Amino acid sequence: MTERRPIRSLVIVGGGTAGWMAAAAAARFLNDGRRSITLIESESIGTVGVGEATIPPLRDFNRLLGIEEAEFLRETGATMKLGIEFVNWGRVGDRYFHSFGKPGHDFEGVAFHQYHAKYRGRPEVGALTDYCLGAQAAYRGRFAPHSGDPRSLLGGLSYAYHFDAGLYAAFLRRRAEAGGVQRIEGKIAAVAKDDRGHVSGLKLDDGRVAEGELFIDCSGFRSLLLGEALGVAYRDWSAWLPCDRAMAVPSARADPLPSMTRATALEAGWQWRIPLQHRTGNGIVYAGEYLSDEAARAVLLGNLEEEPHGEPRALRFTAGIRERQWEGNVVALGLAAGFVEPLESTSIHLIQTAISKLFWLFPDSEFAEIERLEFNRLMTEAYEYVRDFIVLHYKATERVDTPFWRRMRDMEIPGSLAHKIALFREKGRVKRYDHDLFALPSWVMVMLGQHIEPVGYDALVDAMDDDRVLGAMRQIADTVAATAERLPRHEEYLARVLAQSMPNARRT
Repeated sequence: MTERRPIRSLVIVGGGTAGWMAAAAAARFLNDGRRSITLIESESIGTVGVGEATIPPLRDFNRLLGIEEAEFLRETGATMKLGIEFVNWGRVGDRYFHSFGKPGHDFEGVAFHQYHAKYRGRPEVGALTDYCLGAQAAYRGRFAPHSGDPRSLLGGLSYAYHFDAGLYAAFLRRRAEAGGVQRIEGKIAAVAKDDRGHVSGLKLDDGRVAEGELFIDCSGFRSLLLGEALGVAYRDWSAWLPCDRAMAVPSARADPLPSMTRATALEAGWQWRIPLQHRTGNGIVYAGEYLSDEAARAVLLGNLEEEPHGEPRALRFTAGIRERQWEGNVVALGLAAGFVEPLESTSIHLIQTAISKLFWLFPDSEFAEIERLEFNRLMTEAYEYVRDFIVLHYKATERVDTPFWRRMRDMEIPGSLAHKIALFREKGRVKRYDHDLFALPSWVMVMLGQHIEPVGYDALVDAMDDDRVLGAMRQIADTVAATAERLPRHEEYLARVLAQSMPNARRT
């Protein structure tokens, strides 16, 4: 038997958001003074960097790295995000809100939406979002942080961020380098492998060689190590997610500043609007089979609410994942591992998830097969759960106005998603799996928002007195509305936090 010993050299290929998230986390948790951590990137190779909207778990990642929220906001141009408004998805003219916070309060252990399902036919009951503080605050352009008090309505105000991905990567780079990560500028010209088929070194275009024991592939869609060097195939999901192109363009800052992302369904895809402190991020995701690049550009620019800053930047992709995201001594993160369009802002979260799983299963020199198998199982499941949630938005439509939407409405979907829809359509129940990213309220809000309405409700609801429940629901709706109205405007909250976080302000 060979002697098992700790991994002493970690090499990250590629910078951008994925590379520097991995590097910053490695500097924080893996740098014991005996392990070298190296990142190789080239300034001449651009990064995609369109992931400017996130979901709440990123706050945990920042917290683990010791990043204070005010510093993060200042360094990345970030704003607060309470959820996503979806426009024209179920039907043309529809609007609904996917809030990060749960609606109402559960009664006697039964989910609030079950009570709403029983009484929703009454005009005084209103929409489910009337009971959700996150939705009502976002509609008013208001924000206040999570209070941490579970007895308070603010205790349910969950939030994430919009931020400049390029600034975030640069911010993490500074922290990673301060934590001992060595950055090498250069392009990789060749990949060397040992007799096990493991990557042993990377030859740069200037002749230098970077050797390592564990390699993290953050090389983007090219998947230089996992895809090209090790030949791991790509599993194509375009049968369910046919959008294969995108264009992105920044525009002037929005005023007033929304505390939500917007995703608007179009003829053959959708358009995003992401408000930052210094600008607005915009983009269109579309299927080239149904919409030309020229038409997409015209639609994108024509829908902007602020003056564009420059020309749209185009990219192409295929939805799917690598068959294995850990092969030999190479682990892929981000676009090198797979891609699901950012309709629910999951791209950065999947990077975060992969980093967490890798650190949990961090190998030694033996590279035990069971650890690779477990990582690949967990990450494949994570991508499939996200895939199903995104496919739901397309499948659950009544639109028949274009060939694209007729295809989406009529397509066969993964069995896992078909089961979820069927179960919800019966009595509003949601099947969640162990590592399913999206909680029950998320599935409920999207399904109801796109007109999948249960024919019944949980039988336990009838055990509660109608007058008592309706009175409690009225009180919740009134309190939510009043609380949302009292919150500061989003831009006012940001200005106050940023002013207090400035060095001069802290000294006075």
